[in-house]
Amino acid sequence: MYPRAFHYHRASTLKEASALLGQLGEGAKLLAGGQSLIPLMKLRFANPAHLIDLNFIPATSYIREESGLLRFGPLTRHAEIEASEIAARVPILHDCAAGIADVQVRNRGSIGGSLAEADPSGDWATALMTLACEVRCLGPGGERMLPLKDFVKDAYTTALSHDELISEVGVRIPAAHSGGAYLAFKRAAPVYPTASAAVQLTMDGDACRDVAIALGCVGLTAIRAAEAEGELRGKVLDAKTIETAKQAARAAADPQPDMRGSAEYKRQLVGALVKQAIGIARRRARGEHVEANHLYA
Repeated sequence: MYPRAFHYHRASTLKEASALLGQLGEGAKLLAGGQSLIPLMKLRFANPAHLIDLNFIPATSYIREESGLLRFGPLTRHAEIEASEIAARVPILHDCAAGIADVQVRNRGSIGGSLAEADPSGDWATALMTLACEVRCLGPGGERMLPLKDFVKDAYTTALSHDELISEVGVRIPAAHSGGAYLAFKRAAPVYPTASAAVQLTMDGDACRDVAIALGCVGLTAIRAAEAEGELRGKVLDAKTIETAKQAARAAADPQPDMRGSAEYKRQLVGALVKQAIGIARRRARGEHVEANHLYA
């Protein structure tokens, strides 16, 4: 099916794109990678009257490290993050980027577009929730910084006003002796995960000094599993402790049954992913090089 007719606009700066959003009203949509919007337009689930293309704006795709902060341009492609030696300093970022869909999608999809879409089945919000992440938003009144937890409000809903857009994503590099992992379970590479889990640990010898655990695709937004974190924080990560955290993560999940599985199946699945991610994160915190590959049905 073809999309409905629309007016095409090519922005030359992010400020111009913001101004166009304000001028054109609610019928205007931004085009970044287009990996979410274009399929919706073809199905006529999305019918924008105006499409504002961001892809010709210079200096919007970059990965920089400054004073312990990784800075990502809004149109930085998943594939660029996957291949980046700078981003690889935080392995959970590489896990996330490398596991998104297939090569074609990773070459076009962008970190800014993914976060702005706020799809409950998306990958980036879950992975970034375990890190100190801030989203820089640009609008007619200037820029403002929002922690990721305040940026994503609900399914497909963010703190962006209609005439605002993401201008940068910032991630603080974790402390020494830290490690993380992001895992997803999928029916096939191109599809969204049935469930996903992100774990970021900081170790003090054999004990867990700090931890963040996020669950994806088992709620209307990514879920921070606070009780599961409490089962690990300050404790030696032995089999019993990890199993207790796994059960707490299962309890935190709030999935809906669908074609991918029942609610109970997804709870069991996300608990297993958390347990595996803890193991990988702990080994990485010790300095080991460990691959974290998605699981497929």
